Amino acid sequence: MENYTYNSFTLQLEGLKVSDDSMYPAFFFFLISYLFIMFSNVGIVFLVCIEKSLHQPMYLLFCNLPINDILGNSLTIPRLLADMLLPPSERLISYYECVVQAFTAHLFGTTSHTVLMIMSFDRYVAICNPLRYATIMTKTMVIKLTVSAWGVAFVLVGILLGLTIRLNRCRTLISNPYCDNASLFKLSCESVFINNVYGLTFTVVLFIASIGSVVLTYSKITAVCLTSKNKSLNSKALQTCSTHLSVFMIMFLCAMLIIILHRFPKYSDYRKLAAILFHVIPGGLNPIIYGMQSAEIRKFLSNVFHSRKFSPSF
Repeated sequence: MENYTYNSFTLQLEGLKVSDDSMYPAFFFFLISYLFIMFSNVGIVFLVCIEKSLHQPMYLLFCNLPINDILGNSLTIPRLLADMLLPPSERLISYYECVVQAFTAHLFGTTSHTVLMIMSFDRYVAICNPLRYATIMTKTMVIKLTVSAWGVAFVLVGILLGLTIRLNRCRTLISNPYCDNASLFKLSCESVFINNVYGLTFTVVLFIASIGSVVLTYSKITAVCLTSKNKSLNSKALQTCSTHLSVFMIMFLCAMLIIILHRFPKYSDYRKLAAILFHVIPGGLNPIIYGMQSAEIRKFLSNVFHSRKFSPSF
């Protein structure tokens, strides 16, 4: 007969399973990745804040992505690194810390979708209604879009976790590298039917809204570009839209990989690795993609490098 521990406030994290030979290479890989994510994303936010030429709706909305990447990785990767150096029996976490980590993990994933949705709206207005862009995309509109992206994600994830924390717990093992909603409600011996229904509905609605908004806006953008003879407009549209689509596809493919691997329990270790990479890959590539594609950011960095290179020494 299985022994149950009811409503324990100390949980055990399974962590990432790696061999002794692979532990230190994996540790340094995630450590370097985390440092790069922090440095590059903080740098992008700082750059947009101090450079007046970047105080445009596109960049102000984009700032939500690095902020989200910083938040999502800060509560996941450091804990993962610490647990990798501990034996499995010592990978303990308090229940409240686990709930906060799960909330942050799902907020990160949801906000990644909602931010890209408001960014696609910005690109649609800029290319399809360029003469009205300044009138529509005011500071007030940017604030409304930002609050909407974070507010919707906060409410949806709040309900998701609220349905889970109401359950009594009879287990203590989190079978995941970090806490998430599924890992938490699997600790319960009660019915989780409502959790499964809401979680599935939440995921389907979010994906349909995200994919639908991108398909709709970029279909209209494509139609405008095909009917326009303005080469500069088409070139600008291609550059900005390819950047946005690259970020969207990276995030979308990482999320789909996790969902697909959930269907194959024998590949659970790969699913756990994919769950970590869902934080690491977008967080590391987003600033690179936007930094390389943005003429304004490249120009600013070039001016900074040029001025330092040729500044007189005393």
